[in-house]
Amino acid sequence: MLSAWQAIILGAIQGLTEFIPVSSSGHLIAIPYLLHWNYQGKAFDVAVHMGTLVALVVYYWRDWVSIISSFASHIIKKQPYDKDTTTTASGRLLVPIIVACIPAAIVGKLWDDFIESKLSVWYFVAPALVIFGLLMLVADRLGKRQRDISQMTYTDYIIIGLAQALALFPGVSRSGITITAGLFRNLDRAAAARFSFLLSTPIIFGAGLLALKKLMEEGIPAREWAVFGWGFASAAIFGYIAIHFLINFLRKNSMTAFVVYRILLAIFMVGVFVLKV
Repeated sequence: MLSAWQAIILGAIQGLTEFIPVSSSGHLIAIPYLLHWNYQGKAFDVAVHMGTLVALVVYYWRDWVSIISSFASHIIKKQPYDKDTTTTASGRLLVPIIVACIPAAIVGKLWDDFIESKLSVWYFVAPALVIFGLLMLVADRLGKRQRDISQMTYTDYIIIGLAQALALFPGVSRSGITITAGLFRNLDRAAAARFSFLLSTPIIFGAGLLALKKLMEEGIPAREWAVFGWGFASAAIFGYIAIHFLINFLRKNSMTAFVVYRILLAIFMVGVFVLKV
């Protein structure tokens, strides 16, 4: 069983790498192996994912209140959506976000167990880090970065939603692939990241709720509750920090640093698992 400080460290890694486009799975495979830590268990996995959900909700709570209230007013009171083109949290986003989540929900339902049991190994993760990192670099170089969220179309929503489905494969990175898709659709970097985080909220919520329900049915051993709590809190705090950092970083900087980091992480994984360095 993990100690409290191990849970805090792994929770921090999950929180940071869930939102920064460098792949959480690569870190959570390589680092525990390198440090000879035991598998953290299903309870811990659920804890850190629910922690990242809390980070998303806390960071974007005003956006979600605006999206839901605007949508409700439109449906119940027949009020038109806000026409202000600077508004990125209009109720008009609710249905597109739900639609864009469908591909990932289908892939998760059909293949989640297979992906988790068969593909969560370094020799699948390391190549994915490099391949999708280079794809991110291409998108960053070729994308015109001329549009914000208010200018998105259903074509954008569907393409980014399909991209999010790929994030279920270890090494891809949910934020990385959805930001990449947004850049290919000529969104500016900050807008692509912002929509990526809004889009990931329902998926993380749904997956976390199902996993938590299953976990509660099976029961959480009393000795794991403390580890659950430390991992949850750490992932929430560091997830919030990661979201804030990335949104502000991308307003002035390119994706190149993350691409370089992904390649270095892949090399590190090869060293850890093959060369035993």
